[in-house]
Amino acid sequence: MDGMSWPSQSELDGMREKVAQMSGRDAKEVIFVVSPYRICPLGAHIDHQGGTVSAMTINKGILLGFVPSDDSQVVLSSGQFQGEVKFRIDEIQLPKFNNGSNNTIPVMNSSKSEEECNWGSYARGALYALQKRGNFLRKGIIGFICGSDGLDSSGLSSSAAVGIAYLMAFENANNLVISPTENIEYDRLIENEYLGLRNGILDQSAILLSSYGCLTCMNCKTKEYQLIHPPNLLNGQKISMKSSYKILLAPSGLKQALTTNPGYNRRVTECQEAARILLQASGKEGLEPLLSNVQPEIYEAYKSKLEPSLARRAEHYFSENKRVIKGVEAWASGSLKDFGKLISESGLSSIKNYESGCEPLIQLYEILLRAPGVFGARFSGAGFRGCCIAFVDADCALDAASFVKNEYRKVQPKLASQIDQERAVIICEAGDCARVI
Repeated sequence: MDGMSWPSQSELDGMREKVAQMSGRDAKEVIFVVSPYRICPLGAHIDHQGGTVSAMTINKGILLGFVPSDDSQVVLSSGQFQGEVKFRIDEIQLPKFNNGSNNTIPVMNSSKSEEECNWGSYARGALYALQKRGNFLRKGIIGFICGSDGLDSSGLSSSAAVGIAYLMAFENANNLVISPTENIEYDRLIENEYLGLRNGILDQSAILLSSYGCLTCMNCKTKEYQLIHPPNLLNGQKISMKSSYKILLAPSGLKQALTTNPGYNRRVTECQEAARILLQASGKEGLEPLLSNVQPEIYEAYKSKLEPSLARRAEHYFSENKRVIKGVEAWASGSLKDFGKLISESGLSSIKNYESGCEPLIQLYEILLRAPGVFGARFSGAGFRGCCIAFVDADCALDAASFVKNEYRKVQPKLASQIDQERAVIICEAGDCARVI
């Protein structure tokens, strides 16, 4: 099994039948968008500051089956949420909220009453982004969308994966040729402008640019990226690094939506305030207040001017940038041990300096570090909900998963009881980029 093993043939066949029933069309006409989830081994919480980040996709994610409509009608059903979403592709879409608004919207993991009314926001957001960039769409789609079981609210960029799936479906139905880099910008418009979430471009970039078995490294300031391939030879011996590790996903059971938690946007503001103070102190107040505009030597010279909380945010940014560079070197050389150590250090900085963890996720992180064969671990997403990830020796993956499942149940019995025990720890592999099949 490799990263191309998802989706399975049975998943595709099942979705073909659903879309055929919805549309009255032949199942052979159904087109699929495969939009994987991503993990961020290194580079957490610094993309919005123009930092350098790393990411890779996994063989789990969003699957959208659709047929182009005969007219402008969009009709969508979901494997996760109730109700049916309907709108016309020629409707003019306006942002749900202005940037900076305190209003929130439900996303893929909100309460039942909200989700039934609002889970179609990402499809409307995709139309908004395409319209804003001057694309004229005539054909809608009839589609069914579904995420991998057990990974709702996981902090694995499900929102970006959903947005990209809708973008690619609308583009395909309307014969639009859009590059991956353009779709990164389109999905940013969905998240930042339409939905009002102040995040960076890490998620979209990883989902659209990744290649199986590679680590994607991106400078979020310049938008330049490179794919870091694992070595084929190590000490003169032919190796398959891809088969030597697995990726563990350990859900916490916490399901609060990112856009309803003020902590995430507050951290972004704190980073910008730290940058403003450092730039002002160095006589460069004319630059945009982003920590990527602050040279490391300037940070070292003036960091004493920052109040403690801002100093911790800046320290996370500059230390995390260094870890990404070291991590790229470790991946390219095939050193999973060194790579894993940096991941764990990143997790600790996210807790101590970025202060984005909560008790269940910190406990889960600490349990993973004790699990057999684990190279390194950290929590995924913003750290206010979701899951922890770990790279583990492939031969130890089952034992590690069992250990984590049992230990987490001891410290968080209530949350653990809310998780499907068959999916309490999910073993997965590296994935590929988003694609139409």
